[in-house]
Amino acid sequence: MVWSGKNPMRIKVARMARVVVLVAFILVLRGAEGRKKGKVAESFEYTAISCRGHSASITDFGGVGDGKTSNTKAFKDAVDNLSKYASKGGAQLYVPAGKWLTGSFSLTSHFTLFLHKDAVLLASQDMKEWPVLKPLPSYGRGRDAAGGRFTSLIYGTNLTDVIVTGANGTIDGQGSFWWQNFHKGKLKYTRPYLLEFMYSDNIQISNVTFLNSPSWNVHPVYSSNILIQGITIIAPVKSPNTDGINPGMNTRDPNNVFNYIVSGDDCIAVKSGWDEYGISFGMPTKHLVIRRLTCISPYSAAIALGSEMSGGIQDIRAEDITAIHTESGVRIKTTRGRGGFVKDVYVKRMSLHTMKWVFWMTGNYKQHADNHYDPNALPVIQGINYRDIVADNVSMAARLEGIEGDPFTQICISNVTIGMAAKAKKVPWTCTDVEGITSGVSPRPCDLLPDQGPEKIKACDFPAEPLSIDRVMLKRCTSRVKHM
Repeated sequence: MVWSGKNPMRIKVARMARVVVLVAFILVLRGAEGRKKGKVAESFEYTAISCRGHSASITDFGGVGDGKTSNTKAFKDAVDNLSKYASKGGAQLYVPAGKWLTGSFSLTSHFTLFLHKDAVLLASQDMKEWPVLKPLPSYGRGRDAAGGRFTSLIYGTNLTDVIVTGANGTIDGQGSFWWQNFHKGKLKYTRPYLLEFMYSDNIQISNVTFLNSPSWNVHPVYSSNILIQGITIIAPVKSPNTDGINPGMNTRDPNNVFNYIVSGDDCIAVKSGWDEYGISFGMPTKHLVIRRLTCISPYSAAIALGSEMSGGIQDIRAEDITAIHTESGVRIKTTRGRGGFVKDVYVKRMSLHTMKWVFWMTGNYKQHADNHYDPNALPVIQGINYRDIVADNVSMAARLEGIEGDPFTQICISNVTIGMAAKAKKVPWTCTDVEGITSGVSPRPCDLLPDQGPEKIKACDFPAEPLSIDRVMLKRCTSRVKHM
């Protein structure tokens, strides 16, 4: 017998061992796959005006976060199902990490929509998933077209106690599709916004990123008690009409804004209706607070009032504003036929870098809803106060143009230092049909705004009486949810 070094029995045992190991490995893999298909529990905390008694995940309603499957029905089913908890502690819909393609869907009262930090709501590019609404009654027509308007991606009307928040998840409007169709004149209706609440109150929008909106980003209208904080809004600076936040008719309590905005239009655009429609509707925007805003918008303003201001704008308070590469710091826009008013505007502590104008007011912004406006409906611009402002690399300090026979009055500007650019205009101030005073302003203002001396440096101060938004107390909410 010759020994070959290979024992047949050992070979057989080794083969059996390999088979056993292979079977065990397959079982382990199957077990891992089983765990992947099971539910995962996640805990999270956030601050809010209200905490909720019930939680669910969008995956509980068939949601698929692959960026390709439409989740419009899943979101609608989720909101409809969770609405039954409105009187039982409210409900919260959790959107986990993933890309959740969806068309327009509406929210319900006593409801929270929470986005995981890696959750992205992707706006559908199928127009069939965007219902069409009638024009806003204070506008009489759409902004892009004379007819109706596409419903916003996230929408709500006649609601109370609604929160849209998260861990800085993203709402992506995929706006290039809409911008291209708008430029080509292919849209029958006004482009949708990303988020709109109408006739609603006690609304919180916080800790979410809005990206590439088809048009305006956040639009609370005919609503009150709106809190907006910690949001980021980004769109290409040449994208059409991608205003950041467009508050209109917040009639009782103000917004409180701590936000970063890069947009193709005004970062904050305060409005209240257009020509005869806004005059007839008659709902002013009042008691608005804007705080700690950072804005980049080379072709528009950090804060704009108008031009649709026919219902009136009053008691607007803005402080601690930073604007970089922005056309103007504060812009007031109106014209003959607007009617309405802009009164009691208070702005302080602005830091401005590379501007075309620091201050711009114009009574010659001639866009009209239609030809039925009354040319004798003159706007009232009164009580505009700016103080404690520093700017550098500015082309022109101010362009202030009132309306002949209807001057802008009670303008007050104090403690302002404007550093002019190397190629600045030779005349830093132009003023027509305006009245007011200045104190401690450099370069020297126009003669229509005479310097009152350093003793008047505080003449343009804020009102001493705080607004109710300063007394809002947020709760710390803790939640745990299981999802696929």
